[in-house]
Amino acid sequence: MIGRREFITLLGGAAATWPLTARAQQAAGKVPRIAVLAEGGRDTFGSLVDAFRQGLLELGFVEGQNIRIEYRWANGKQDQLRSLAADLVHLDVDAVIAAGGAQPVLALQQLSAAVPIVMTNVADPVRFGIVATLARPGANITGLSNTPTPDLPGKRLALLKEALPKRVLVAVLWDPTNPGSIAQKPDYEIAAPGLDIKLQFVETRTPNDLEQAFSAIKGVRGEALVTINSPHLTTQLNKIIDLAAQNGLPTMGSESRWTKAGGLISYGVSYSDLYRRAASYVDKILKGAKPGDLPIEQPTKFELVINLKTAKSLGLEVPPTLLARADEVIE
Repeated sequence: MIGRREFITLLGGAAATWPLTARAQQAAGKVPRIAVLAEGGRDTFGSLVDAFRQGLLELGFVEGQNIRIEYRWANGKQDQLRSLAADLVHLDVDAVIAAGGAQPVLALQQLSAAVPIVMTNVADPVRFGIVATLARPGANITGLSNTPTPDLPGKRLALLKEALPKRVLVAVLWDPTNPGSIAQKPDYEIAAPGLDIKLQFVETRTPNDLEQAFSAIKGVRGEALVTINSPHLTTQLNKIIDLAAQNGLPTMGSESRWTKAGGLISYGVSYSDLYRRAASYVDKILKGAKPGDLPIEQPTKFELVINLKTAKSLGLEVPPTLLARADEVIE
């Protein structure tokens, strides 16, 4: 990610470095129009969409000048997601960025086999039948996958144990209706005993379940909280962080958004990097590439983020050795 000053400088000079294709389109009077369909709201997905826009800018696309972007925010409501997807298909855009997991991709896929779809972070798209293969996805879908590796849950628990060596009972907040969460659950179960951690899995299927879930965590005297990403939990991350703070629970998140919202620590894929890289797919599609011929890429950047403000509010001292390894420390 670049700083605000560098971003503004890049914005000012981008017109001089537009790709030839973009210039040719504008010279011909055609400004390409793309869309962003986000399964969540602007509050939880806005920073990621900004990373995508930054990626476009680095490729010479300046919003409002040589490219137009339509934004649709579903705010975690599946019915709204489907209606917004239908709206974008009828707009006949040049490509749609499916911001989030599998749900926005599936909503678009069911409506059109022609509109190019660029996914941003779908877990295991082959297993769930979204694409044929990662190398040649086929049809009208391409983009990036964030298929979790089996060692990630263990690394998260190990980092949490390093930060909180005396905490033993860890609550795991998860959505049992989400395929990605189901796939990760055994990896947490396998890793915990070797770290002297006992896990208590607490289900939450809808936003209305959250208060009840935290009551259950309090009932079993949970000493820390781990969240397994799912569309439902991600769209409620601010509420979850608030409830954790009210209950004095240090949290381990799957990505930096959780820590930046007030969680204690996070480790996982850099989602901002995935969204920035999604811009390159738009660039290729606008140059004439077929989505089904563009290989799906995997994550290449992982990050450890620690929130010292949260640690202070919880009366915790994070070990200096752990701070030294962090990619970002929020103070």
